[in-house]
Amino acid sequence: MTATSTTPARTAPKFPWVGLIALASATFLSVTSEMIPTGLLPDMSASLGVSEAQVGLLVTVFAFTVVVTSTPLTALTRRWPRHGLLIGILVVLGVSNALTAIAPDYGFVVGSRILGGVAHGMFWSIVGAYAGHLVPKDQIGRAVSITLGGGTLAFVFGVPLGTFAGHLFGWRLSFAILAGLMMVGALVIWKLLPAVERDSDGARRTRRDRTVPRPRDRTVPAVIMVCAIAAVTMVGHYAFYTFVVPFLTGPMGVPSGNVGALLFLYGIAGAGGLLLAGSVLGPRPQLGLILALAVTGVAVAVLALVAGQIVAALIAFLLWGLAFGALPPLLQTRMLHTSSPAFRDTASALYTTSFNIGIGGGALVGALIFDLGGLMLLPWCYVGLLVVSIVLVLLVPRLSRA
Repeated sequence: MTATSTTPARTAPKFPWVGLIALASATFLSVTSEMIPTGLLPDMSASLGVSEAQVGLLVTVFAFTVVVTSTPLTALTRRWPRHGLLIGILVVLGVSNALTAIAPDYGFVVGSRILGGVAHGMFWSIVGAYAGHLVPKDQIGRAVSITLGGGTLAFVFGVPLGTFAGHLFGWRLSFAILAGLMMVGALVIWKLLPAVERDSDGARRTRRDRTVPRPRDRTVPAVIMVCAIAAVTMVGHYAFYTFVVPFLTGPMGVPSGNVGALLFLYGIAGAGGLLLAGSVLGPRPQLGLILALAVTGVAVAVLALVAGQIVAALIAFLLWGLAFGALPPLLQTRMLHTSSPAFRDTASALYTTSFNIGIGGGALVGALIFDLGGLMLLPWCYVGLLVVSIVLVLLVPRLSRA
């Protein structure tokens, strides 16, 4: 009892703030690299001589590369030192963005984004576990939250600032700056992030997973349902959000120079939703998920209906950001509440895959709808998929009881 009670007192002063902030910075850069084409759609389209829908497909290429390559590459590199691997990943991301900045044509950009997607998938396959290795078991949740907070800041600051710089000085400079920041991030990781030992526990978990027959875990159907909800929701969101800049400058009539500021406000609203999910809705993720999905649907529907009325449209736009900001943490919390402890590692991997399928699939669906039906169909597609998600959320308790 004495040893147990004194352990927190000994470890608390050693909480690795510097290392975790370094990891959060790397997360910020990686997410910014993934999403920055959404803010530079018109600029890249005009410069490369392709449609805005084709530029939107760059998000699909990036996300699907993550889905296809992350699992096999994680298996191939499972014995590599994690510290050196993270440094290498950031260097590859920097090279990817540098190649995008100097790309002579659209095909070259696609190739550079595929390279970035490979590195991005590897990054997400190890960053959460790395944060967990830096702290005692009772502090893992805190460490992972700090690390993944960099992703939220990417939507609040990274993408809007990249969009603003791209409008002022050209989209190529945004990618060039991001490439330089990746190299700085690699240096920060090298200097400030403590190295961790190879994760032998991961190998044991993998062997154990192969011997446990999945259908015997009664939480599997409910976990798969939550993953399906995440995929459906993200398909709807990214079908619309990938083309949000043409929507802002077209139906809403926002001047192109103000788009970056508006995306910044959207990100701030999303951060508010994240705090709301953690403080108010988190203890009851089922109810919170239904509320967040419903408010998101209402906000997007109102935005589509009053797009030409700038004040009402801006209110709906920021309400959308607030409600959607609560969705990812609520989805992940619902998944963890649903899964059994034995299935939790695999459930987390399924959730990550479904999330990226939603991102890539959403950009693809959005591009097809944009080309075939027009921009104004995208928000209604989003609303329809949110209705589907709400119905699926209502089925999760039944599957859990079964």
